[in-house]
Amino acid sequence: MMSLSSAVKTTISQALTSPALRQLSRQRHALRRRLSRQPATVHYFHQVDDPYSHLTALHLEAFEAKYRVRLVPHLVPPPDSAAAPEPQKLQNWSAVDAKRLARSLGLDAPDFLRQPRHTEIEAAQSALAQVLEQPRWAPKLAEISDALWRGKDLSGAGKGQNPGDAGLLAHQMLESGAALRQQWGHYLGATFYFEGEWYWGLDRLHHLEQRLGQAGLASANTALLPLVPARGPVFKPIEHTSPARPVIYFYCSLRSPYTYLAAAQLRRLAEHYGAQLRLCFVLPMMMRGLPVNWPKRLYILRDTKREAERLGLPFGRIVDPIHQATERGLALLHLAIPLGRGPALLESFLQGVFADGLDAASQAGLLAIAERAGLNQSQLDAALADPAWRDQASVHLQDMLARGLWGVPAFRVDNMPALWGQDRLWMLEEDLIAALSPPVS
Repeated sequence: MMSLSSAVKTTISQALTSPALRQLSRQRHALRRRLSRQPATVHYFHQVDDPYSHLTALHLEAFEAKYRVRLVPHLVPPPDSAAAPEPQKLQNWSAVDAKRLARSLGLDAPDFLRQPRHTEIEAAQSALAQVLEQPRWAPKLAEISDALWRGKDLSGAGKGQNPGDAGLLAHQMLESGAALRQQWGHYLGATFYFEGEWYWGLDRLHHLEQRLGQAGLASANTALLPLVPARGPVFKPIEHTSPARPVIYFYCSLRSPYTYLAAAQLRRLAEHYGAQLRLCFVLPMMMRGLPVNWPKRLYILRDTKREAERLGLPFGRIVDPIHQATERGLALLHLAIPLGRGPALLESFLQGVFADGLDAASQAGLLAIAERAGLNQSQLDAALADPAWRDQASVHLQDMLARGLWGVPAFRVDNMPALWGQDRLWMLEEDLIAALSPPVS
């Protein structure tokens, strides 16, 4: 039976992810805007040394032309340690991931591995502080961002203001941008905010475009397709010419909503391409001493909801599987994997705690999860009596960390570079196809 505390938290999570309440909030914001005779305003938060901010900046001019909105830019610093507990790993991974993303979009992106020096970052911020309040700031932002990442001289990029005054103005803009971002509940750069909701980078721009279109804010004769469409696996027909089966290594956690979004898709990818799927379970970040603050948790919750809706997955009746629930679930997953029931158990557990309101810390809740995956009471009892899962989780974690990642869902094909996030399943599919393709002679 679910505890009173869990029941209350489940009710709160349902409210926070309620489509009806989301729509009510949108209507309230729109009414307030019309009554005050204010234009629809989208706020964009730019971090100059963030590769995703650079890629987003390249699309801002087209975005402005496509929608009847006022686009307001803000400079922001990098996220703090509570939001990004592994800043160096984040920087390194972002450089590689953003470069591959840019290549897939046909963008001539710079080498993000050449991280700008502190003096270059300050010069770019000072230059931007002088142009962001000009009427046509978007193309200038893209130009300055490109110059920064390519190591070009930025001394003449502003309006010729005294360097000291420009630096002070940039500092003030960074402080005000950070305060506004925090006030509205986010922590990253490359983010858009529109009337109560956040959208991160090019990966979520399509959600913002959909909302603006539904609100009647698209310009006349504008294209219906989003600037950057949502991407996912396409399950291409492919002839299996190699007898070897590629291996998908899936680094997963039982407390990650994004792992829930990825799990079934990864299983289907493995089935479609004849790959082996190896589940590499790890403890959640909070059980490894890495903080996840409330703004980050709330954004992830709401972002998962809209992605779940796009994928046709239920989400919202959540019983947080922290501590005992995760430990019990991992013990059961450790038993299920050699029995060939690992993927089924993983999907059953994640749906149970994120969509069905099952309390995995309770005997009844975990048994229901187990039985849906083809396991019984005696197997559950045996799993809970075996602590071997702890050593295995530690091995998986060390492997994941050695590959430059610290969070889940993450995955790789064979010994190819690891990928992070359910937004990169299309990259995993590319790697699978490459692994199955005959070598070029």
